[in-house]
Formats: sequence, structure tokens, C-alpha cells
Amino acid sequence: MTNSTSKSVETRLIASLPTNNPRRIIINGDDFGFSNGVNQAIIKAHEEGVLTSTSLMVTGDAVEQAIDLARAYPHLGVGLHLVLVCGKSALSPKEIPDLVDAKGNFSDNPTKAGLRYQFHQATHEQLYQEIRAQLEKFRATGLPLSHVDGHLHMHVHPVVMGILVDLAPEFGISFIRLPAEELSINLKLNNKGLVTKIIWSIVFGRLRRYSEKLLKSKGIGFADRVYGLLQTGGMTEEYLLGLIPQISADLVEIYSHPAMMIDGGEAELAAYLSSQVRSVINEYGFELCNFRQF
Repeated sequence: MTNSTSKSVETRLIASLPTNNPRRIIINGDDFGFSNGVNQAIIKAHEEGVLTSTSLMVTGDAVEQAIDLARAYPHLGVGLHLVLVCGKSALSPKEIPDLVDAKGNFSDNPTKAGLRYQFHQATHEQLYQEIRAQLEKFRATGLPLSHVDGHLHMHVHPVVMGILVDLAPEFGISFIRLPAEELSINLKLNNKGLVTKIIWSIVFGRLRRYSEKLLKSKGIGFADRVYGLLQTGGMTEEYLLGLIPQISADLVEIYSHPAMMIDGGEAELAAYLSSQVRSVINEYGFELCNFRQF
């Protein structure tokens, strides 16, 4: 056998060996800092359930309580839940007049806001300053930054994503959420809202493909699959028990909005507290973790 043939055989043998890489799953609760009910639900799901990670709204009404709770639970991964729509700004209206109203509120219309951010040049510098301000508010908490995602996924807007990538070295952004889930799996489990789900799959699929190239070029990580977009408000125990056995990816994020005394939020909290959900996570070889552990 020639040396080149030997190397070829050796390469094929190595490639055929099992990698034994663990399957990892991040279970995230969004909107930390939004309200007392959301904060308490996230901590309960972390203490008693499968939640490993959360995303902090630094301009939320209950943000100080959330920060205190995060400090008390150091194993909880905490990222920034960037708010650029349907929420309050970190900067004053005078500083970002093209982004917010006189009370410092962003638009409640994500589509309108997204188009404005894309085509109204005056918003670009103001977006940069507002995103920087929210990152600075997070850094001021002293909490390690686990990841970045965004309220209603506005963070994957091309202009916003470009700013986040530019700021990543300064603020230590190492993981960014890129929504990615199989429409076929979702529809098998719940076929309600078909048209909306198809549109979201197309739009966010294109945004992910754009962002993947950008993040890879900068060495910023992202999960192979992220589940929650197509089932917003309905990540129930029944849904998770049907979803998890069908996941083929090895690095996965599941996110929802657990809350107390809020429609939908209570069911999503119950799903994270479910012993059956924990069992199926273990059964399919997933290790619970958060992005900070990478």
C-alpha cells in the first residue's frame, strides 16, 4: 500500500468514527426585567425546572429586581434582550428623535419600524448610539454577558446586526441568537396560523442566511437551531414533548416567555417546570447548559 493510499484509508476511518460530542440545549426565558411576574417565573423555572438562560431588558420596568435576582443565581446565564421596538429606550428622546416618541417609546409596529431603520438614513447613527447605550447599561450591572438577542427579533435586522457585530469586540459579544426552526416540524405539532408561519419562515430564513456569513467571518457563535418564533406564546409542555424528539441538531436553543399571571406565560412556565420535559431532554441525549459555558 502506498503512503498516499494509507493516508486516504486512515482519513476515511477517522471520519467514520463517532465524535462523542455532547448534544447541548439552552433553555431561555425572554423579557427578564419586564415585570415582577416575569422575573419570578424565570427564577422559578431556573430553580425548579430546566431553564438555564435568560435575556435581560435593561430598560424594563422591573430591571433592578431582575439584576438583583441574577446576582443571587450565578449559574443562570444572562444575555441582553435588545429593545428597539415595543418598549422603552435607554437614551432620551432628544438624543434619538427618529427612533422614539416624546416619552421615549419605540414604535409598536415592528414592520414599520424595520422599514424605517432600513431606509431612513438618519436612524442609523441613532440606532448605533442606542444599541451602545443598552450594552453599556448591561455592562454596568457587572453581570457576565452570555449572549445577545432582541425583542421581537429586531436584532437580526441587517442594520442592527451590523452594529452589533461592530460593537462585539468592545462588549464581549460571543453569541447572538439567529432564529432557525423547521416549518414542517412546527406544522405537524400545531398548524394554526399557517400563512403567518410561512411568511415568518421565509423572512427570518433569509435574515439568518445573511447573518450566518457575517457572524462566522467575525468569530461570533450561534446555535444550530433556535425554537420559539413559530410557536410564540404557545411553547407548552405538550408542544415541547412533541418537538424535542424531532430535533436533529446538536447545539440548540429553545426560548419562550414564562410569566406569572399572564395569559400564555403561565403555560410556558409550566412547560419549563415539567418533569416530563426534563425526562425527554435527558432521553434524547441533551445536556442542559447556557452560552456562557462555552
